[in-house]
Amino acid sequence: MYDEKMFAKRIEQLRLEKDVSAREMSLALGQNPSYINRIENGKALPSLIIFFYICDYFQITPKDFFDTEQNNFHYRGELIKEILKLTGPQAQHLLAIIKDINQLSQK
Repeated sequence: MYDEKMFAKRIEQLRLEKDVSAREMSLALGQNPSYINRIENGKALPSLIIFFYICDYFQITPKDFFDTEQNNFHYRGELIKEILKLTGPQAQHLLAIIKDINQLSQK
């Protein structure tokens, strides 16, 4: 079960991974400078629409927000954009590299 503390911790985790300050993120969302800080300190909760803006800010889906087991989703959008620029053979080569890396990490 997700509670307010976990919600606040998740925002903080994502924000730190993105390497932005709470103030910077608040302003990017069009909120007052202390908005994210208030959420992270358990003094406020975002509205549903602001939650969607937060997910958009991190370039994740709401599902990704609550899925703390998933890794590297911050790069997914950027990776997809770059993959779409590849030729067929380049994409096949990249796929082979990824599969090789995944096999090595499972050993």
